[in-house]
Amino acid sequence: SSASMGVHDGGTRFESTPDEVGGDDRSTHASMYQETAEPIDYEYKPIIRNPAPSAIGGHADRDIWELQNVTQTSKENILDYGPRNSNIRVEGSLHTPVTIGIMDAIGVISGFKECDYLFQWARSTILSQFSGTNEQGLDEELFRLKNGLQCLRDTLPAMYELIDRAEWRSHKHYVAELLPKLRDGVYDAEDLLDEFRWYMLKVKVDGNGSQSSFMDFFNSVIRGSFNKVDSIQKRLDNISMHLRGMGLHDITIRFDKSVRPETSSFPDETKIFGRDMELKQIIELFCAPRNSSDAHPKRQKGNSALDVSTSTSARNQVGNESRISDLLVLPIVGIGGVGKTTLAQHICSHEEVESHFDKIIWVCVSDDFDVKRLTKEVIQSCSEKYATTENLNLLQKIFSDIARTEKLLIVLDDMWDDVLKENRKHWNRFCAPLRNVLPGSMMLITTRSPQVADKVGTMDPITLEGLEDDAFWKFFEVCVFESGSSSNNDPELEHIGRRIVPKLQGSPLAAKTLGRILRMNLQVAHWNDVLESELWKLSQEETEILPALRLSYMYLPFRLKRCFSFCAVYPKDYQFQKDRLAEIWVAEGFVEPQGDTPLQDIGCEYFNDLLNRSFFQEVHGKYLIHDLLHDMAQKVSEHECFIVERESDFNDIPPNVRHLSILFGGDIDNASLLSLYHLTKLRTLLCEKPLANKKTPASLMEKWLSKLLYLRVIVCDSTNELPAIGNLKHLRYLQILSASPFKSLPAEFCRLYNLQILRLEKCILESLPDDFSSLICLQRLESHGFQCNSRFRSFQRELYYEVSVDVANGEQGSAFRCIKNINQLGELVMYNIDKQSKEHAAEAQLQNKKYLEMLNLSWYGLRSPEDNDIEVLRVLQPPTCLKILLLNGYPGVSLPRWSASSLSDHINPSEILEVLVDNANDITGIFPVLTELVIDKCQNLSCLEHILHPDCVPAIREITIKDCKNLVSVPAERFGDLRCLEEFTVQGCPNISFRSLVAPSLKRLVLGRGDDYSYEHSCGNFADNIDCCSLTYFFLSSYHLTSIQLQMWNLPALEELEISNCESLTSIIGQSGQVLKNTGGSRAFPSLASLSIVWCHELSTMDDLLAEDYIPAIEKICIKFCISLKSLPGERFWKFSSLRDLEISGCGRLSWKNGFFLPSSLQRLALAQCGDISAWVPDCLENLTSLVTLEISLCRHITSIPGSLWSTNLTSLENLSIENCADIVSIGGENAISEIQNVWITGCPGMEELKRPMVRGKRIP
Repeated sequence: SSASMGVHDGGTRFESTPDEVGGDDRSTHASMYQETAEPIDYEYKPIIRNPAPSAIGGHADRDIWELQNVTQTSKENILDYGPRNSNIRVEGSLHTPVTIGIMDAIGVISGFKECDYLFQWARSTILSQFSGTNEQGLDEELFRLKNGLQCLRDTLPAMYELIDRAEWRSHKHYVAELLPKLRDGVYDAEDLLDEFRWYMLKVKVDGNGSQSSFMDFFNSVIRGSFNKVDSIQKRLDNISMHLRGMGLHDITIRFDKSVRPETSSFPDETKIFGRDMELKQIIELFCAPRNSSDAHPKRQKGNSALDVSTSTSARNQVGNESRISDLLVLPIVGIGGVGKTTLAQHICSHEEVESHFDKIIWVCVSDDFDVKRLTKEVIQSCSEKYATTENLNLLQKIFSDIARTEKLLIVLDDMWDDVLKENRKHWNRFCAPLRNVLPGSMMLITTRSPQVADKVGTMDPITLEGLEDDAFWKFFEVCVFESGSSSNNDPELEHIGRRIVPKLQGSPLAAKTLGRILRMNLQVAHWNDVLESELWKLSQEETEILPALRLSYMYLPFRLKRCFSFCAVYPKDYQFQKDRLAEIWVAEGFVEPQGDTPLQDIGCEYFNDLLNRSFFQEVHGKYLIHDLLHDMAQKVSEHECFIVERESDFNDIPPNVRHLSILFGGDIDNASLLSLYHLTKLRTLLCEKPLANKKTPASLMEKWLSKLLYLRVIVCDSTNELPAIGNLKHLRYLQILSASPFKSLPAEFCRLYNLQILRLEKCILESLPDDFSSLICLQRLESHGFQCNSRFRSFQRELYYEVSVDVANGEQGSAFRCIKNINQLGELVMYNIDKQSKEHAAEAQLQNKKYLEMLNLSWYGLRSPEDNDIEVLRVLQPPTCLKILLLNGYPGVSLPRWSASSLSDHINPSEILEVLVDNANDITGIFPVLTELVIDKCQNLSCLEHILHPDCVPAIREITIKDCKNLVSVPAERFGDLRCLEEFTVQGCPNISFRSLVAPSLKRLVLGRGDDYSYEHSCGNFADNIDCCSLTYFFLSSYHLTSIQLQMWNLPALEELEISNCESLTSIIGQSGQVLKNTGGSRAFPSLASLSIVWCHELSTMDDLLAEDYIPAIEKICIKFCISLKSLPGERFWKFSSLRDLEISGCGRLSWKNGFFLPSSLQRLALAQCGDISAWVPDCLENLTSLVTLEISLCRHITSIPGSLWSTNLTSLENLSIENCADIVSIGGENAISEIQNVWITGCPGMEELKRPMVRGKRIP
């Protein structure tokens, strides 16, 4: 039978002749086998080719047990699983070529050398049991199978390339219909080849014991009426032929103009919304007078372009080879549709800019950074007659002459990553004529790529986020209502529109997209349909939001496309962990091998690449995907990924779905759950919540897994027992999230030869199966606890363990001996170290664990210190490779003085980073890569001077000290030498003190605990001098603190300040407008957005802090339960132009004699028991047109609020709560507040106009 090879390398078609796939000439294929007289017998031995500490998720396909022929030992018999590097690429393609390395990543057999060995084994072992005609027929079928598999394998790279090309034209209807079929065929081919690989692994494990299994596979794919190999091959060939007929193989990989229209400097809209600050400051930066001495402005790295004075302007020093000597380059960066081009257009059309520059040149770059084309367009913008030549040298000479004689503003709109190709050669060539540009000339670029902004900009970029809520609503109104206002339209439509707006994440292009859809039909039913629909399911034109965002996706390399689109199986706002996601990408086969680098490390590089391209956003160490990008991911993977959010979604699951997550649990209909076993092509099943209920059959999981045979990744909440999963040949990642009662793994579990990651995070295993070593690809094992026994001592294969061990369980010292024998420990938790002897603890030999990254040592209960404590901890010295150290309940008074010398007998000194100290014995320990240290409940510990020495922990990022009541000393004055320190937390240490805290790298500081204000849980005496120029979050709770001197704090980057439970604090003092030490300005907290001061009972004043000079950017103020507070500067509040949220409660002594005036930006106002404010209410509410939520409670002296206020002034109000206001008698009647969505009015007995407490909608949380 013939098998065509599909399309390869830009359209070449490879075809195999009938002879090549099993014709009549047996001599053709017989020579491919090495004849042997007897069946070959195999044995296996462990070979560890890559025992690197980061081998987690590493080369499971290569670092496996080597087959060795007992009778024929030669180098040729060693199977090589190395990656293939053959490239398939169209000349001129902008993206990374598809490589045959993908084949290795997905589990497809890499190369066919190992395939030859398998078929040689099959022929010599299986055929020996046949004779005559049967032998000849089986021999031919074996040969046909081998060649069919090889043809299929060789077709796949061309199919990957074809998918990549088809995605560029998926906006064409005929391509959009074929693309899911092509992907489905490729998935089926990968699964078939991966199943074949499982049999290869089985032969490695079982040798001749695999005959029956191989024959089962052979019969399933070759014999009978359905030949899987040929069927899949024909499907792929057929789709390829149709796409060839559409000309897809010859297209240039670039969007056409219908998808990416050309732009100009003329704005499409006459008004720009929500960018006034950026517009004003950029214009000031561009148009400020600058003399020749300012032609080479410099700045300190990290300053925003908007904060830089024009005299010392924003210069980001880039490499000499790419720096433009006399030209400032300002990048505007942001995701698609956020308004980069619009902002640039309004800059260019501003009269001040037009008069400042001699010429404004606008060039739409798009995805073709062609130096000659761009140069010609620049020249033509100045004078048409110069643009006729095709000679680049002449063009650049003309360009240079123009740049030397005219002050230019050059705008390069929509730049992409291709400008960075070949080490920015094209960029440098374009900029060559600008070396001696006329002083004052500028360049403005817009790009989606932070990498482009970083590499070509000479100042920090302006990063555009979504519009603020009030500006976005105004823009949304313009997009939806022709009048530009909703006041003349159905108020119910406005209400629905306000509920739609949060889904759009402030994106102007998203507002235009939904505006068009809503404007088509101004009926409530239509608007509700849009409200209830996912954005990605709505029909959109090619220039609207999701197609625009999809542009960024299209320029990703194919491998990154697979990784990112897979993330659509997770819900919006899911917090990703980089390492975990990288492991799953490896299991799915998305990560291509690169030499000897472990696959998980490569997966982390993929993640970092996507992060740098803004596909992920980092939030407190976790990572999120922007909601609109998530919508785009769902759109591009709609046939492959599906999320079940409610029971009705079970009916909408695509039949060929590959990745499925179920987000809800509990009372799910059994029929819905059982229907999943029809999804026979499923690769991923994520169920992070319990699905079972009282009616759920116990056999549910077993029924699923009997049909879902292609699963590679399973994440489930819990299970009473592991079902029969030995038939899941493709399974690589298994995670059980919650505690499960099973204590052991079933014997058939050992047939999961592909399994790489086993996470039983809250399960306690008492034993491992005898054949556990058969899991030859397993690289990581996590379990909450182990019952150490002889099986662990006998099983010593290299495997990355994350385990918890109760060292008090079993005979004395047995746990430590068990740990000694687990060589590749990655993470270790040891419980109940109490009463263990120094001799037994030493048997663990932790200092020899060269892969150990996390160590948690835990003692039980509280007791007095003993001499043995420090000796036990001394012999449990961690290795130098440790990254995270946790000490919990250590009863000693001091920590042992570990040092490098104590390691010298066990670890090669060359592995220890050089530490320059005068006396190594004075250093507690040397941990050159330790990033996190947690010391918790060490009640007797008094000093940490040694372990926090900068030379001991030079890479430390997080330090947490909790509930150490006798701890008095922390060397905070040395933290300035901890260059990597980002987080420092001290809680429940009432006696701790330090003289000063100077930590330039610190970003998060927590002193004290907010949920308990007792003395023993507070923070001790802290320094008046806090100098942390990078700090963004500061929480403070101290029983001892009596006053805060603001001039002693240098926190210019602080964004959030919380002061809580400072029982002795009486004042917060500063001098408004004072120039603070080291700040170079008059603003104490120029970045502070959120201020919270609660439970400070003795605090009487904070007027100095609540001044526009100190907190000019404040957005949220919360002051609660400060019962001694007598005054607040309410007369100044109107000056906080960014204030959105104001809450004042539990401050009954407040006096408001000087006024209470509020800014129009306010969106939430909550007043409760805040003194007599009746003189200023309701007058203070009259200009609050943006107010969404109003809460008034326990305000006795307020008597009335006029009804006209609700409809005339508070036009944005959605939530109203008035509670326990005894003196209020009127709010204008029930009709006056009828348009407010949520109303809660109770405990107001004087309000006779309401006959009963009024409750409508939801109560304000």
